[in-house]
Amino acid sequence: MFGRSKEKQAPEAPPAPVVELTKQGGKGRPTPRRSEAQARNARPLVPADRKAAAKAARAAQREERMKVQQALLTGDERHLPARDRGPQRRFVRDLVDARRNVGEYFLIIAGASLLLSVVAQPLGSAELLLATTLLIYGMLAVVVVDSVLLGRRIKKALAQRFETPERGLVSYGVTRALQIRRMRRPVPMVERGAHPR
Repeated sequence: MFGRSKEKQAPEAPPAPVVELTKQGGKGRPTPRRSEAQARNARPLVPADRKAAAKAARAAQREERMKVQQALLTGDERHLPARDRGPQRRFVRDLVDARRNVGEYFLIIAGASLLLSVVAQPLGSAELLLATTLLIYGMLAVVVVDSVLLGRRIKKALAQRFETPERGLVSYGVTRALQIRRMRRPVPMVERGAHPR
């Protein structure tokens, strides 16, 4: 056509080298189509056997609770509740457990004072009643002062140890200090007078 002959066509170019388009570190399989992925993820809202599903869910919850209880007794970080998990919270727990806190004796003294006041009322002993009341209020004042000092110590220790301390760690530590040592969960992992881990 237009005066060219077939013999005078340009010579054929050599074939381009084959380049593999496989990504290094890929997943090794093709990406599924959207319809296939949606069909695979589609589950009925109500399982076919509701009793069996409920039984399996209860068993899973019971197993999870047992893991949490065991973690509270051993200090295993993996299964602790979210409120107790993390290196900063562990540090605060150890800091509180390493010192003798006045707050842990408050419940014992308050219970003894209440018992004495119940005994003093029928006897008509106004002096004993006044003494128990003053003991409770005096102990409460000492606990407040001790909690403020503990809060300052926690803030200072966290600022020295961690770059960005979490929020709420002071109240977490003070609340723990108000509990009787044997009743604390997670259980104390350091002895009194020891340095926090």
